[in-house]
This record gives sequence, C-alpha cells and structure tokens, in this order.
Amino acid sequence: MAFLSVSKRYHVNLKPKVYPRISIPLHFFTTTQDLNDAPPQQQEQVASTRRNPRGKTRTPEKIEDIICRMMENRAWTTRLQNSIRALVPEFDHSLVYNVLHGAKNSEHALQFFRWVERAGLIRHDREAHMKIIQILGRASKLNHARCILLDMPKKGVEWDEDFFVVLIDSYGKAGIVQEAVKFFQKMEELGVDRTIKSYDAFFKVILRRGRYMMAKRYFNKMLCEGIEPTRHTYNIMLWGFFLSLRLDTANRFYEDMKTRGISPDVVTYNTMINGYTRFKRMEEAENLFVEMKAKNLAPTVISYTTMIKGYVAVEQVDDGLRLFDEMKSFGIKPNATTYSTLLPGLCDAGKTNEAKTILKEMVERYVAPKDNSIFIKLLTSQCRSGDLNAAADVLKAMIRLSIPTEAGHYGVLIENFCKANEFDRAVKLLDKLVEKEIVLRPENSLEIEANAYNPMIQYLCHHGQTGKAEVFFRQLMKKGVLDPIAFNNLIRGHAKDGNPSLAFEILKIMGRRGVPKDADAYKLLIESYLRKGEPADAKTTLDSMIEDGHLPESDIFKSVMESLFEDGRIQTASRVMKSMVEKGVKEHMDLVFKIVEALLMRGHVEEALGRIELLMQNGGATNLDSLLSILSEKGKTIAALKLLDFGLERDCNIDVSSYEKVLDALLSAGKTLNAYSVLCKIMEKGGIGNWSSLEDLIKSLNQEGNTKQADILSRMVKGGGAASGSKKGKKQAAVAS
Repeated sequence: MAFLSVSKRYHVNLKPKVYPRISIPLHFFTTTQDLNDAPPQQQEQVASTRRNPRGKTRTPEKIEDIICRMMENRAWTTRLQNSIRALVPEFDHSLVYNVLHGAKNSEHALQFFRWVERAGLIRHDREAHMKIIQILGRASKLNHARCILLDMPKKGVEWDEDFFVVLIDSYGKAGIVQEAVKFFQKMEELGVDRTIKSYDAFFKVILRRGRYMMAKRYFNKMLCEGIEPTRHTYNIMLWGFFLSLRLDTANRFYEDMKTRGISPDVVTYNTMINGYTRFKRMEEAENLFVEMKAKNLAPTVISYTTMIKGYVAVEQVDDGLRLFDEMKSFGIKPNATTYSTLLPGLCDAGKTNEAKTILKEMVERYVAPKDNSIFIKLLTSQCRSGDLNAAADVLKAMIRLSIPTEAGHYGVLIENFCKANEFDRAVKLLDKLVEKEIVLRPENSLEIEANAYNPMIQYLCHHGQTGKAEVFFRQLMKKGVLDPIAFNNLIRGHAKDGNPSLAFEILKIMGRRGVPKDADAYKLLIESYLRKGEPADAKTTLDSMIEDGHLPESDIFKSVMESLFEDGRIQTASRVMKSMVEKGVKEHMDLVFKIVEALLMRGHVEEALGRIELLMQNGGATNLDSLLSILSEKGKTIAALKLLDFGLERDCNIDVSSYEKVLDALLSAGKTLNAYSVLCKIMEKGGIGNWSSLEDLIKSLNQEGNTKQADILSRMVKGGGAASGSKKGKKQAAVAS
C-alpha cells in the first residue's frame, strides 16, 4: 500500500514574494573584460539576460534563482557571500524560503541558512526552520537537522509536533530506528503534545523494521492516553503486521477496527488482500476482493495487481489473466507493476502467445516495467517455445521502451539462433554487440554465457571470419573471460585461414594466462605453418605442444621432419627426430635413416651417433652396414671410421663387407694409421679373416715409416705376437690418428 509522505501531508504553502526585475543593456559591456570588471550584481544580471539562439531576449531571472545558480556554480566563500549581498539589498522570509526551496543540494541550503542568520541579515521564522529540516532529513543529514530543531527555542521560535514528525520520519527512512524511538520519547520530556499524527509516523518507522511487539505496546499506550486511532492508523498497523508475517495479529486488529465503527476503505482492503497473498491464501483474498466490490468500493489498479500477483504466486495464471481482462473492461489501465507481475507467471506457465500479446500492449502504451529482469525470462521462454521471431521482438521492445539491452539478452538470442542454424541472424546480432561494445558496459548485470559465444566463435572460425571472432573474444577477455574452447577455436580458425602467426599470438596469450590448449589446435597450427613453408615455426609450435603434455601423432612428427629436411635444416630435423623417439614413436624409420645419414655427411658425427644411440636404447633399428657403405663410397672416411668405432664398442652386428669398405676407403685416402687402428679392433673382435688389401696396408705403413705398426700387423696376420703387441700398437695408432 502507498502512504503519503509526511512532508507532503504537512507542507506549508507560502506565496513567494515577487522582486523587481533589473534590466541591463548588453551593449553597455563592450568587451569580456568590461563584463569581468563589472560588479557581481551586474555580471549576474547580464548573464541572465543573454540572447537565446533565436535572437529573443530571455525573461530576467528571479533573484532567488540567481542566488541558487551562484551557489551551484561557485564555491561557498566570502566573495560569494559578498556577491549575494550586493545582489539583494534586503532579505525577507519569502526570499529565504524560496532560496532554500530552489537550492540544488542540501549543503548549499544549509550554508545559506546559517550564513544569513549569523550575518544578521534575517531571523529565521517557523517556515524556514521547517524547510531546512525537511531538506536535511531527505539528505540524511540528521545531526544537523536535530541541532537546528533543538536550538529553535533559543532563537525564540516555538516548535510543534510537525517538526518532530518530520525528523522521526527521516530517521526511519535512514534506517536509524533507535534514534527515531528516542526522539519520539523525547517529545514527552520536552513538553510537546503527541497526537495521532506523531503516533502514525512512529508506527510506520518501527513496523518497517519489524518491531511489531513495540508497535503493539505503544498502540496500547496511545489508547491509555485517550488518543483514538484513525483508519489511517489501522492501515499502518495492518501493513506492518503483514510485513512481519503476523497474520493472526493483523486479523485481530482488523476486527478491532470494525468493532470501533471504523469501516475499511480501499487502502485497508488492499492491505489485507496483499497480506493474504503473502501467505498464499487466495481464497480469503478473493473473499475480501468480492466484499470490497459489494460495498461499492471500486477496486483500484493496486487491488487488481495485488490479486494477480497472488494468483501468479500459487501458479493460477489463468485466474490472473481473468482479472487482467476484467480490470481493462472496467477502464482500469494496467500499470508497470501489473505487467511486471503477470508476465513472469505467463512465461513460467508456458503461455508465450499471451505474453507476446501483453508485451505488444506495453510497447504500444510505452509502459516500461519496474523490473527489467522479466525480459530475460521473456527471451528464454520464447526461445524455449521455438518462436525465435517473438524472441527477437522482445529485444526490439526493450529498445523501443528505452530499456538498456545487456550482453546477456543478446546471448540468449545468439545461442538459440545458432541452435536453429540461423547463423546469419546470429551474426547480425553479434555485429551490433561488438559495434556498440555492449559486452564492455560496466553496468551489465547479465553477461553473455559460454553456450552463446562458443558456437558463434566456432561458426565464424569455420567460415573464414576468424578476425571478427577475435575482435569479439578480445572484448570478452577484457571482462575476464578465459574460455579454452574459444581460444582453441580461434587458433583453428586462424590456422585454417592461413594466418598461423595470428594463431601463434593467441597461443602465447593462452600460455601467459595458463589456459589449456587442445592437441587438435596445435595440429592445425603446425599444418598451417607447413603449408606456408615455415617449418621452423612449425617446429616451435610442436615443441610447445610437447611441453604442454600433448603427444603429437606420428604423422605430425613426420610432416615437420620432412619439411625441415627438405628446407636443409638437418640439425633441426634431428632434434624433432629426437623428440619423436623419446616419446616412443617408432615409425618413419626411413626418414630417420635419411636424417642420420645427412648428419654424418655434413660432419655432425657426434650428433648422429647420439641419435643412433637413442634409437638403440628405445628399440629402434639402424642399418649401420648401409650407412658405412654410403660414407665409404662418398669418401667420408672420418665419419665412417667413427661410426665403425661406435659399432665395435657396442658389439653391433656389422657385416664383414662393411669392414672392408671402410678399410679400403681409409687406405685409399692415405689414412693408414686409422686403417691400422680399426683393423686391430676388428681382428680382436674376430670380425675379419682375410682382407684383400691387407698387404697394401702393410706396405703403406712401411713406406710412411710406421715400420713397427707394419711389423705388428704382419705378426698378427701370421698368428704370432698378436697378443703381446696388440695393445701397444693400438695405443700408438690411436695417438697417430
């Protein structure tokens, strides 16, 4: 129920005094400096008589309006006070009252009120005190209001009950109930007579805060003082008891009211009906509604709205619709609260057609609901029913009713357009969302959900519009959204569009913010780099993929290695091969062989041997015979020698022909000591029996002055002295090599 505010009920009407106008010709001031040098009174008058754009001279302002504008635009200083004094030769009560009434904020009013009195310009009367207390009460500056009220007798101004009623009401609105109680009690101490007026204000304050027991005690005290309650008093009491959910107490007071011969009015019935609807007792509420009409008390829009609210609460929406139609048939126009009450119930009951009709009526009447949350319910219910056109009309209705649209409203429509494969409509909505930066509005209470933006981003990324998707998602990121699905879709989209560098930037953002990355997104990015002929970047992405704990498919390893190999980046390809083998991938051994061969051919022997060692440790097979044969044929004798040493040290199964090829290559290259050394190792292992070029090696050793090695080798061949001379000979050979 609605109650008249205290300030409205006890407002004092004063006829403002009319002051003479002072007209100053504009041509009197020829320059801005002339105007600045003029006295303040003349400056204010000139400012108030400037011409409007049509060239007509404005009507001169009233003096009180000029003073209010001066206080609004200038700091409260001695200079401003002097300007006001120069403008007003003599203050009277009407002028002071009008200035207080027109002040833009309470601080200006309080400063003016105190200044004119302290400066001896006027002694405030009762009306000025009432006005400043009302102003300070509305602004919750209650200490100032209290001091001014209690100081009134010192100034010779008598107070009365109305002043205390205003302050009690102000304390109540500020939520300071205890002070309101103390002030009400203080009235008796100060000798201020309390009537039903102050009791009504007091009851309203304490009942608003649930102090129903205190209200009952003071109600009985009031009766003991001989103060009779009025209908308004009972209305307040009933309202408060229902607010505290004291149904039985409210019923007793209702019966007591009728016993005292006070007949209920529309406000009483509305209060009782509202109370019963709180308890979902619609049968009693309906009986009261019928009783009210039987007593020729015409139900108001509040009556009908309260009944509709009750029916919606108990899920009897059809009865609510019946009353809605009835009120319109009696010429009672639904208000914003009526619409806000009925529409959610229709949505919950699945009556979307009726909801659509009522929304159309609201738009035609340009009635905006009190609660904007009903629009998200309307959108959701229309989408759930499959009527996407009606859902789109809800958004249009919001715009026509000047209700701020939020990201969440667009999100519901975008999500359902995507589900219905109406992506063109979804994209149009997204364009508006991005263009107006609705996502970034700080006042948003409804954010767009992941099930709305993820399908949209995925669609854009799959249809060559990844740039648009990224602009949208970057707005979401500014709101703290770090959705891994959206991030990975952007990577896929940029990779598919042939923009791997943009995809890698997204990848780096994900890394900085700790967002998990999909293996599939990595794969697409690697493939995109390879298509653009950038295998080094593909390798960097592959490394990131492994660091994130993903196991790349063997084909990804193969593609990267092949691209690097073809680009001449053998060592980089070797590092990819190393990662592949360490991950237990044993495929593509032909490519592995090519990489190892290329390393040996380019002189990266240690790296190649390390890769072969890794392959052997992980169960991979390497054809050393083939490598030795190729190296020997192409004259890479040092690489062949080291590879052969590697094989001998690890007891690898090497064919005799491979030994002979390496020895022949060394002998042909004049590296006789190296040939001697490796031959000794081979013979120790029993790996060679009759090398055709053995005599040529002995001869070359003798010719080069290495007679001792030649002699040792001759005796080893003949089977004598091999054991005694082999170690020394091998040591010397190792030094010579």
